[in-house]
Amino acid sequence: MRQRRKAAVIGGSGYGGSEMMRRLLLHPEVELSRVASIDYVGAPLWAAHPNLTQLTDLKFEDISPAEAAEGCDIVLLALPHRVTAAKVPELIELGVKIVDMSGDFRLDDPAVYADFYGLAHSCPQHLDAFVYGLPELNRARLKGAQNASAPGCFATSMELPLLPLARAGLLDGQEIKVVAMTGSSGSGAAASAGTHHPVRANNVKTYSPLRHRHQPEVEMALRMGGARDIQVEFVPISGPYVRGIFTTIFIEVDASLSQGQIEALADAYFADHPFTRRPQDRLPEVAAVAGSNYAEVGYKLGPARGGRRTLSCFSASDNLIKGGAGQAIQCMNLLLGLDEAASLADPGSWP
Repeated sequence: MRQRRKAAVIGGSGYGGSEMMRRLLLHPEVELSRVASIDYVGAPLWAAHPNLTQLTDLKFEDISPAEAAEGCDIVLLALPHRVTAAKVPELIELGVKIVDMSGDFRLDDPAVYADFYGLAHSCPQHLDAFVYGLPELNRARLKGAQNASAPGCFATSMELPLLPLARAGLLDGQEIKVVAMTGSSGSGAAASAGTHHPVRANNVKTYSPLRHRHQPEVEMALRMGGARDIQVEFVPISGPYVRGIFTTIFIEVDASLSQGQIEALADAYFADHPFTRRPQDRLPEVAAVAGSNYAEVGYKLGPARGGRRTLSCFSASDNLIKGGAGQAIQCMNLLLGLDEAASLADPGSWP
């Protein structure tokens, strides 16, 4: 048997870190060696994440990136933007592989980053060191790469149904209109006046309409996928539930296209991608994928009007798993040359 790889997590006290550690603790070929955090220092992991009780004796440690990475093959970052960028130069200097879940290394243009994140990027010289970590787009580049930046949760939910259309040239020149609803876990473990679950329960509201950080990320990824001259208009919605993203997208296509042709494009695109599926007898729904690394996509064509038809695209995914930590583990598996599905193949629960 080959020796298990060793991984460290930096920033493990949040919800994304919890899911990341759960997947690592169940991984057949990677051992979680160390967890660095400025919270819960000296406490066992289950002090922050009760679901990890009895799975490990590891404790949170307040240590430097170099100390966290010592003896490890890969470091996974579960930190907020700006904080991540401060840690990465030290890790790159060490030569250890990195998977990042923040937004700091997703965008390829530091000017766009400054515009949408409200501050200049602290180490733009390292942007090229990261592969955009959507396996359904960049699997070949991720295999054996040094570093990956896992996509945002909303971005993943938009990119997956649109990439087959981008490849077919159906997005060129489009103004893509998107509305997506996410659960309260996407706001993180620290409660705030606007994201605290009691004010979200029995409530629906929008935030950052037409100016969300994942918007330029989606445009970048779709250009990578072959789309030209596109613009994404995105309205996010805060939903009254804990896990999951449901996304609805509208584009215009030629009236000659049929429902079967659209579905065939998606089926061909995702044939070799184990975690994205198109349900055959229904449209996507959150309960079918919550708690898992799977995503669902679906399509519905409207009636022909003036030579055009409206195409509605749908997707459902778990914001913490396929939209976050699970996708980061998927990237880790590809970077290390392991089975892409390792520790990720469980289907979640129903209902």
